[in-house]
Amino acid sequence: MGDTANVPANVTITDPVAILFILALVVLGSIWLEKQGSIFKKLGSAATVILIALVLSNLAVIPGESPVYDFLMGRGVLAGIVLILLNVNLGSIRAAGRPMLVAFALGAMGSALGAVLMAAVLRPAIGPDTWKLSGQFTGTYIGGGMNFAAIGQALETRSDLFAAGIAADVIVTAIWLVACLVIPEMVAPQVASQKKTLAIATEEAGPAASDLGAQLETSGAPMTLTDFAGLTTITLGTITASEALAGLVPAIPKVIWLTTLSLGLAHMSFVRRLTGSVVLGNFLVLLFLASNGAKSVISHIVAVGPGIFYFAAGVVAIHGIIIFGIGRALKLNGDLLSIASQANVGGSTTAMALAGARRRPDLILPGFAVGMLGNALGNYAGMAIAYLTRTLVG
Repeated sequence: MGDTANVPANVTITDPVAILFILALVVLGSIWLEKQGSIFKKLGSAATVILIALVLSNLAVIPGESPVYDFLMGRGVLAGIVLILLNVNLGSIRAAGRPMLVAFALGAMGSALGAVLMAAVLRPAIGPDTWKLSGQFTGTYIGGGMNFAAIGQALETRSDLFAAGIAADVIVTAIWLVACLVIPEMVAPQVASQKKTLAIATEEAGPAASDLGAQLETSGAPMTLTDFAGLTTITLGTITASEALAGLVPAIPKVIWLTTLSLGLAHMSFVRRLTGSVVLGNFLVLLFLASNGAKSVISHIVAVGPGIFYFAAGVVAIHGIIIFGIGRALKLNGDLLSIASQANVGGSTTAMALAGARRRPDLILPGFAVGMLGNALGNYAGMAIAYLTRTLVG
């Protein structure tokens, strides 16, 4: 008989460099699969990246938690957003303003309604503090995860429910990110009138704006050492400056400083002459999406408990039915609806990343704007829904 004592029980890759290699390989493979057509072309490389990384983490090939994911979901995706924003022309986003606000309002209404309904259904399973979770899930699915923590602290939610709610939120948000990449192709295709409106706005913004979607895959010109060095310096400098400014003026979030600085730099001629920023930014966004997939470990659902997971999933499902159902009836663009939905559920950073992944750079800034609006309104809405739920449900 062989000696089994020396056989490692856990073969999960934990070395950060190896994990980053696996994620990069997943991105490369997903891009290749998309170009082969069939189902992967419909899914797109962004959704494929999330699904493959999810499978690898649930098979314990890579871990569900890693400093690599934390970096890619923090400064990594911020670097990607900076690189894409360096080529955004403000004129290309004018047509999206009002429709984006309408879509965002539909999503917020859906999240609030979903929280009340799911609280009524699941109160027997979760207990007397269910009303607190209704407020927290309303807040987080109107303006992102920061609201979940703020409302939970204000309502003094029990620590076990608080932790379980965060775990459920992480899993549901990752699943919904995949949905937002796929649903526009299935439910709410872009209507002809909106194609014309957005095309006119893009033409008015100039050739740089009209080419930006194509630049997500190819820079159109060779990238030189000067280009790479310049883009690296600008990106790192922008992130450093935005963090420093946020420290000096805490009332203004870091992402606002980051966006403002990026847009200012985007209108400087020497920056616009640099080649390859959008391709590099898109690659970082895809790595960010892979990290989201890797963190979605299904066994965490068991640890959370089905009741709270069903709560989060139900709120997002009702949100989705309302924003895509009514949005389609109003003939709103499918990409716009998915980005507004992600601004509600995932926050401004994820909405910006989704706009890049959907090859809609013209919707990056509108998505960011409504994401920040949701962050501002989420706490108010969450507290209101919490006390309404307590009155109606108990």
